[in-house]
Amino acid sequence: MKTYEYQGRQVEGEEVDFKSEGEQWNLYRLEDGSTLKLKTVLLSVVRLSEYNETGDPVYQFSAQQIVTVQAPDYLKKANK
Repeated sequence: MKTYEYQGRQVEGEEVDFKSEGEQWNLYRLEDGSTLKLKTVLLSVVRLSEYNETGDPVYQFSAQQIVTVQAPDYLKKANK
């Protein structure tokens, strides 16, 4: 088992395989008319040999945020 940093100390942990059951986009309409689209993509998961106050195992994960912007024409810089 590998060790991972958790709350300022090294604890044992084990990588856990996973399967995505859906990666939805979150859409946000801004006051200026732009739309932000955000999606989190999980890259890896580690179950630590630690437990929270309710007895559930503690997980650490690595994820990537995907962000796109759709701006109205009046906000776009003109290509010259």
